[in-house]
Amino acid sequence: MSHFIEFKKVDKEYKLGENTFLAANQVEFTIEKGEFVVVLGPSGAGKSTVLNLLGGMDTATSGTILVDGNDITKYKDKELTNYRATEVGFIFQFYNLIPSLTVRENIVLVKEVVKNGLDVDEVLESVGLKEHAYQFPTQISGGEQQRVSIARAICKNPKLLLCDEPTGALDSDTGVIILSLLQDMSHVGGRTVIIVTHNAALAEAADKVIKMKNGKVREVIINENPKPVKEVNW
Repeated sequence: MSHFIEFKKVDKEYKLGENTFLAANQVEFTIEKGEFVVVLGPSGAGKSTVLNLLGGMDTATSGTILVDGNDITKYKDKELTNYRATEVGFIFQFYNLIPSLTVRENIVLVKEVVKNGLDVDEVLESVGLKEHAYQFPTQISGGEQQRVSIARAICKNPKLLLCDEPTGALDSDTGVIILSLLQDMSHVGGRTVIIVTHNAALAEAADKVIKMKNGKVREVIINENPKPVKEVNW
């Protein structure tokens, strides 16, 4: 059986003066379509490097990265640009919204670059923001701004959602709301969601946990009975 995502002996090297730093060192793992995955580890573990490689924001030094049967390590610049624009939704700790545009306009802007984007108003309703559609980012809370960034990502109708510490700038109650929304997008919506975090508590809610340290995958845990995010003891 082919996997939706597969990393095969992936290295990522950075030159620091005369020294070489291995941010990803022979990384190997697989992810299935529709899984809710947590990549866990301390700062400097290589988590964000893996996310950047998977999202086409950086390129591997060696190894193979397969996404839905395509080897993205062989993509040229134009193919990588198209891959990032159409197949991947990015959700970051900081929302990166355009303050001069309304909530709805921030989402419409992204939809215009893809061919099979979802209906903007339906997406806004799905994340509970329909009533805020014509407000500006400064007029809504941090949690609502993060929901705008999620709506912006899923409106592209991407194959996968990549989330880098998506609740790092939020209070714990709002963070649970955001993480529940992402879990529902996987378990109910069938999207592949990958979250990079240092928060070990989230592991209880994941279908799969990939533990990293010093650029290496130390352990992969399959969770047969993941908890709903709201039942995790934060």
